[in-house]
Amino acid sequence: MEKHSKRYRSALQVADLAKDYPLKEAVDVLVKFPAAKFDETVELAIRLGVDPTAGDQMVRGTTPLPNGSGKKVRVLVFTDNVEAALAAGADHAGLADYMAKINEGWLDFDVAIATTEAMKTVRTIARVLGPKGLMPNPKSGTVTDDIVAGIKAVKAGRVEFKMDKTCNIGVGIGKRSFTPAQILENAQAVLDAIGKAKPASFKGRYIQNVALSSSHSPAVRIAAAEYSQF
Repeated sequence: MEKHSKRYRSALQVADLAKDYPLKEAVDVLVKFPAAKFDETVELAIRLGVDPTAGDQMVRGTTPLPNGSGKKVRVLVFTDNVEAALAAGADHAGLADYMAKINEGWLDFDVAIATTEAMKTVRTIARVLGPKGLMPNPKSGTVTDDIVAGIKAVKAGRVEFKMDKTCNIGVGIGKRSFTPAQILENAQAVLDAIGKAKPASFKGRYIQNVALSSSHSPAVRIAAAEYSQF
């Protein structure tokens, strides 16, 4: 807590945290904050004005990051064509064998991809993968018969966003080691993708507020002019 407080006080010397900044300025502020001893993840936090109880107002989707995520993504592919999946860059590939391991508690992967055929079987472990956010889903591009393209997209830095029960979305958009221009491009790509995911049935102010932060930094508030068009 003391270290966090010192870092927070140092951040206050860099910027006014009660102020709303244009996105580019917010990125410039963030990179001036005191850094941790590891390469922190940079994240956008978005609060939406939709109704979380309305089924037709759920907001989720995926978007590629122009500069990647900076994170090594471990991919498990549910398929009978193991050799092809491994050749395409999968870290793990199989079906019944990996389903058994998952039922025993193994979860050493970041993204699961499944072929359409394999998905018929994979659904039986939805109760395990679902709560962890690891269940393959057609909407996120992780149920596909083009395994090569699916693996490539995930490894290159495609990120998934999904609104939680309180209408908030948190998306990792890169690392502190990225240049300000790279962070800015990735942030804009995510904001645009979430903007385009606005439910057709929703009327009113869609994006309520946006903030930019890194793992150990305070949040920098983004000016509404950056997202009011959505």
